[in-house]
Amino acid sequence: MPQTEFIVVRHGETAWNVEGRIQGHLDTPLNDEGLAQALMVGERLAREPFDAFYCSDLLRTRQTAQPLMDRTRRVPQLQSELRERHLGIFQGLTGVQCQQQFPEDYRRFHERDPDHVIPEGESVRQLYERITTFFADLLARHAGGRVVVVTHGGVLDALYRWALDIPLGRARDFPIFNASINRIAHDGSALRVMQWGDIAHLTRDAALDDF
Repeated sequence: MPQTEFIVVRHGETAWNVEGRIQGHLDTPLNDEGLAQALMVGERLAREPFDAFYCSDLLRTRQTAQPLMDRTRRVPQLQSELRERHLGIFQGLTGVQCQQQFPEDYRRFHERDPDHVIPEGESVRQLYERITTFFADLLARHAGGRVVVVTHGGVLDALYRWALDIPLGRARDFPIFNASINRIAHDGSALRVMQWGDIAHLTRDAALDDF
């Protein structure tokens, strides 16, 4: 069967990324560095043909997708299913503030309890099921094609674990950089990671990792 390729981009840097403040479903914009990163992502990916273009409906991802949209005249399909994990009562707080205000919930969050539902938010497993269901549908819809997806760190975490069958409760030992390009392919029988955490297009030597 023909190979289906996903080119999955994490949004550019925000002020809250720099501060270590939890965003989740809150609609925060890119900072100046993030806007510059978005331009560089757009310039790089505009050189590659692709068949479909999807984006989370949150502002930071839409701003990241905009330069690629401008260069290719391709309008992404906005999808709420591609949003970051809903982090409920943690949203808008730093890790230190979460630990002080919600010590038990934050402990279970930090330890990656897969079935712990953050009050007013989602569990790791709920996020994983949302993302894998959505990407399985994309596989059926765009079999043999190349699909660009602009999304969030939690989505990339779920995809990497799905591709490599990594337990949801295992601590993350792979990077999820702002404005990184990540490639996952499906050959008709299995997923494989082709490229991960690529930030060669950025002018700085490093980008912020997810929290």
